[in-house]
Amino acid sequence: MVLEVDIKKKMGSFNLKVSFQSTCKCMGILGASGSGKSMILKCIAGIVEPDEGRIVLNGEVFFDSNDKINKSPQNRKVGYLFQNYALFPTMTVLENIKTGIKGNKEYKRELVKEQVRLFHLEGLEKRYPEQLSGGQQQRVALARIMAYRPQIIMLDEPFSAIDSFLKDILHKELLEILKNFNGNSILVSHSRDEVFKFCNSLTIMDEGRITVCGRTKDLFNNPLRVNAAKVTGCKNISKIRKVNNYELEALEWGVLLKTNQVITEKITHVGIRARHLLTVDQKKENTMKVDFLHYAESPFDVQYMFRNSMNDLTKEIWWITSKKQFHTILQDIPKYIQFPAERLMLLES
Repeated sequence: MVLEVDIKKKMGSFNLKVSFQSTCKCMGILGASGSGKSMILKCIAGIVEPDEGRIVLNGEVFFDSNDKINKSPQNRKVGYLFQNYALFPTMTVLENIKTGIKGNKEYKRELVKEQVRLFHLEGLEKRYPEQLSGGQQQRVALARIMAYRPQIIMLDEPFSAIDSFLKDILHKELLEILKNFNGNSILVSHSRDEVFKFCNSLTIMDEGRITVCGRTKDLFNNPLRVNAAKVTGCKNISKIRKVNNYELEALEWGVLLKTNQVITEKITHVGIRARHLLTVDQKKENTMKVDFLHYAESPFDVQYMFRNSMNDLTKEIWWITSKKQFHTILQDIPKYIQFPAERLMLLES
């Protein structure tokens, strides 16, 4: 199945201009708030009309500004899960699921019964949305979408209002739903963990534009651009000065680094994920003598912040390590940190 999107939309001072084609099982759209992620979904669903462009799903034209085609949301076979689930507050679970289903009473009754079973909503049929937990509301919303028999499922920040314990359970349930779904799906999120878990391909947005797109795991390993590195969780990024094809100066860290990749003229920054730094007790290639600044503790990890001991005006460096490595948080603070050449990410602006 193929989704083709090539659209422009201006709303006030915001300009959306995107073009992409997706053939994968689940496509992720990652970006900061206000980058245009949700606007893309609304245009595909027909809730918002683009100023110009074209949207095609599996050969069916949803929108074409040149040919004056703009199908209504009801005729697009799109399942759209909103952030707040958009359940009708005065309707029961059964009535919400039934909404939008076309067919005779017997067909509707059997289809709703099937969705109640599939989404484990037995015993909740006569309850109203306000009587349901967040997880139950999400399951009702998904049941309503699947009863509509959509060609594509679009999920807009589906876990933003769910507590962390329930989130893990819902992740598992949604993964199973998407696995058994024959159509396309799109997940919009600002959570790098969610897109990594769910999505085969990834599109990264910034201020209404696509900055990079590709296989999800490839972009986490090599984000290509500064914006993409930041939204995929890289804490350590520095501007560079190219020394030669395989050596650079990280200007904001005050250290010379050798790379495994050719440093082209387009490269403006270098990055390394905090977990990929190594600690050593003596000066080696790609090492920097450091002063310890402070640490931040989480249940399973510790984040340490260092600075170049030879220059206190340089940018801080984050190192993350498992608590298992230390008996106490401040035991064996390293004197040097090392930047493995194979872990350095060469980035364009």
